[in-house]
Amino acid sequence: MAQQSLQDLIRLAAAGIHDGFTNYNNNYRRITQRARHRFEQRDWAGARRDLAERIELYDKSVQRTLGALRGMLDARIDDLGIWRAIRVLYWSRVDDVPDGEFSKTFFNSVYRDVLRSLDIDPTQVSDTADVVSPEQPQRHPARQHNYINWYSVQDIVARILGDFRFDNRYVDFDGDVAFVVAGIQRVVADAGELDEAVRRIEVMQDIFYQTSRAFVVGQLFWADQSCPFVLAFENREDGVRVEAVLTNPDDVSVLFGFTRSYFMCDVEPVEGAVDFIKSMLPRKPLDELYTILGRARQGKTERARSFYRHLADCEDHFVHAPGDRGLVMLVFTLPSYDLVFKVIRDNFGHPKNVSHDEVKKKYKFVFNHDRAGRLIDTQEFRNIEFPLHKFAPELIEEMLSSTSHTVRIDGDQLVIDHLYSERRLTPLNLFLQDYEREQARLALLDYGQAIKDLAMTNIFPGDLLLKNFGVSRHGRVIFYDYDELTLVTDCEFREVPEALYPEDELRAESWFYVSERDIFPEEFMRFIAVEPRLREAFLDAHGDLLTADYWRSIKRLHLENRAPEVAPYYRLGARRDAVDPGQGEA
Repeated sequence: MAQQSLQDLIRLAAAGIHDGFTNYNNNYRRITQRARHRFEQRDWAGARRDLAERIELYDKSVQRTLGALRGMLDARIDDLGIWRAIRVLYWSRVDDVPDGEFSKTFFNSVYRDVLRSLDIDPTQVSDTADVVSPEQPQRHPARQHNYINWYSVQDIVARILGDFRFDNRYVDFDGDVAFVVAGIQRVVADAGELDEAVRRIEVMQDIFYQTSRAFVVGQLFWADQSCPFVLAFENREDGVRVEAVLTNPDDVSVLFGFTRSYFMCDVEPVEGAVDFIKSMLPRKPLDELYTILGRARQGKTERARSFYRHLADCEDHFVHAPGDRGLVMLVFTLPSYDLVFKVIRDNFGHPKNVSHDEVKKKYKFVFNHDRAGRLIDTQEFRNIEFPLHKFAPELIEEMLSSTSHTVRIDGDQLVIDHLYSERRLTPLNLFLQDYEREQARLALLDYGQAIKDLAMTNIFPGDLLLKNFGVSRHGRVIFYDYDELTLVTDCEFREVPEALYPEDELRAESWFYVSERDIFPEEFMRFIAVEPRLREAFLDAHGDLLTADYWRSIKRLHLENRAPEVAPYYRLGARRDAVDPGQGEA
């Protein structure tokens, strides 16, 4: 093949991959743009279907692009020299365009699938390939509106609500304005007279949708201070109203956190939206922001980039993660970094009876499900390499013995064929031991609320042991052990039958028939080994969890499609008649 024609082929392939990315992005936006209609029509089931379709779109787009490349490159599809040339050209063309980093991630996905299809050494196909590069300065800002306060805060709030009208009428426009103004007043109370103190409100032009709610996202500036400014809208049968005004960074951080379902928001460019949100939530990792905006693959790239930078500079070693050792997962962490890594063990101990494929399916299920602020988001990595010298000897020994199907040593690298990464939480059983009584009481009460929140999303955790739940830095209790997770609607909730004879209660096994689907809620307290005062507080608040009637009522709500959505924020900033987190609204 002549040099000129080879160069033409390289250009054609690079352009083809970028066309694939552009088509993906256009289809992504097309699905996302349905969110407004779903909200206005109160079509929550349609909103959930759109979210699932959008999650699946990335892999489908990569496969379509790969199919087109096979036609272009034909027999040269496996020529790694050509691929290196394609990459150099591609990088040079997208390096300084909006969402250029994301288009590089798409390129890597296509390239890795090419290599995998050719059974090339998987160490060349790492999900972390080519991600450790300098962060680019922000060049492409988000679309936004600036509302300068010239006369009164009431005027600019009225303008904001007017500019973000839906096709549904406001239930009480003037009441909403007063409600939002009161929320602002609470924040700036110490800065003097409201209309003098508030300088401006900046909001992103695009509305954020999350199942049954819509959000206007911005920042409030007063005196020499600023804070997040998020308006939450609900669409009831009688119309739209502002349900909450969120100005507390912790509340907004939870909303944009790793336990929430992804937003449907047509932001362009994505990097501009991430930068805007990062400016008001500086502690929020970039990977979480990309992920919560629905760009999970870019979130994965950002997680790897940030972690590998830290790994190159830190002096500590990977060790076993705090908490009880799991039967299904070997979990390790780097003490100086806020992540844990999970590797599926070769064999599961008694009484676990799930397969490796079933465990992977559970994690994929959570990826697509409404996490309701109670299920931790997980990033899946394949063929990832770590410096061998960064591992504690006892950890290496256990990995090579109990995860040998997945872990191997290659020179000075430890190669893991498949792992999951998650944000590190404090295991709830350790939290209850290490924190003072009032904090422990609040955490245990939130544990009960977490179970109820999960139930409202049709999730039964399966294993309710305290060690399977963790506490976030915001004090939220999160579930993170998915191997026994199941749907509430797949369970049969029963009372324990009365014993016919006194000796029945002394038997090691049940004296009555129990199917795989049977759940006996009155036995749940055996999972909660706490001191009497904490036990009493839990029963006072969540004693209904120990009744089959409660669980049957939740199951009935799901079967009749009447289960309420879990509120995505705390009561602070919400209307007095708004429901508590975990109760949702119909």
